[in-house]
Parts: sequence; structure tokens; C-alpha cells
Amino acid sequence: MERVATIERKTKETHIRAELSLDGQGKNSIETGVGFFDHMLTLFACHGFFDLELSAAGDLHVDYHHTVEDVGIVLGQCFSSALGTRERIRRYGSAWVPMDEALCHVCVDVGGRPYLVFSCSFNTPKIGSFDVELVEEFLRAFSNHLKANIHVNCLYGKNAHHMAEAVFKALGRALDIATQIDERVRGHLSTKGLLSEDSTKKF
Repeated sequence: MERVATIERKTKETHIRAELSLDGQGKNSIETGVGFFDHMLTLFACHGFFDLELSAAGDLHVDYHHTVEDVGIVLGQCFSSALGTRERIRRYGSAWVPMDEALCHVCVDVGGRPYLVFSCSFNTPKIGSFDVELVEEFLRAFSNHLKANIHVNCLYGKNAHHMAEAVFKALGRALDIATQIDERVRGHLSTKGLLSEDSTKKF
């Protein structure tokens, strides 16, 4: 079966639509109105081999927060829907990614238990006009709606752009591994015989 999903979410603050294929080639078209964020999501899709079309219209005249957070919500819902019952997947994935002087490690478990651990100390509050704190806000929304445990650890780095880039690349690579079908797995990869009870609910 094709593991694809389309999610559209409209609120008074944002209107977001995403189409995702887990088993893609990294083809993407991303327009959020936030240039740096588009760049990060492009890296995420490319290095995760996810085909992704995503458009967002948000209240950027306020700031970028609502748009970035709500994209995390929609993207998390897309991944959750595309995974379906989450049977036969590897479930766990991790990746180390260097970017010049920066080094980042991301570890994920898409087993249905949402939790984010974010350990990344940026040395500047902004990358251009982008608030660096929004990296964590995006990841928290994504984790909650994918229902995934995500640990992000930037071991070191000086350039905030390089550090953020390593985060999104590593996230894509880790998720590519965790979402792959493993022929050795029968049902769910769990000694309980099932994943968390709400992990396969549809939105």
C-alpha cells in the first residue's frame, strides 16, 4: 500500500495544506512565507527521502510563531496518517549529522508516545528574522501530533544556521529509518503486541 497522506488545517491564524509520501525521493515544494523555515523543511524532506508538498498562509504580520507551530501540527498529522496502523515498521531511528563546525544527533521512536527532549544552545536569538526558539516549538508540535518520542542533541556548534540545519537533516534521516518497513517485524515491534492505544487514531 502507498503510505501517503493529505492534511488541511484552517484556523483564524493559519491555513496549511500538506501532501506527504513516506516512500519518496525527497521531492518537495514548500512555501510557508518564512524563507529560513522553507529552507529547513526542504532539507528535512530531501534527507529523509519524503516527497512533500506544503503550503502555509499565516498571520506573519504578528510573528512567525503561529505559522511554524501549526506547520508542525499538520506535518505531524500527515506522518501519523501515512503510517496508518504502524505495523511492520522499524519504529526506532537515529542519525548523526555534521554541518561544518556543528554536530547534531537526533533519535526517534514513532511508537505512539509523544515526548520531546531538546538540547540545543543557540548563541543568538535570531537567524535573520527567524526566532531560533521556534525550532523547538516546531519540534514539540510535530512530536505531539506524530505521537513520537524525539530527542535532539546539538553537541556543539558556533553558527546557529549550521546548527539548525544539522537538526533538520538529522531529523529527516532518523525518521526515514524509523518509518521503513522491516520484513522481520510481524505486527507491531513491541513486547506488548501493540503500540500506545491512541497512536493509530485518525485525525
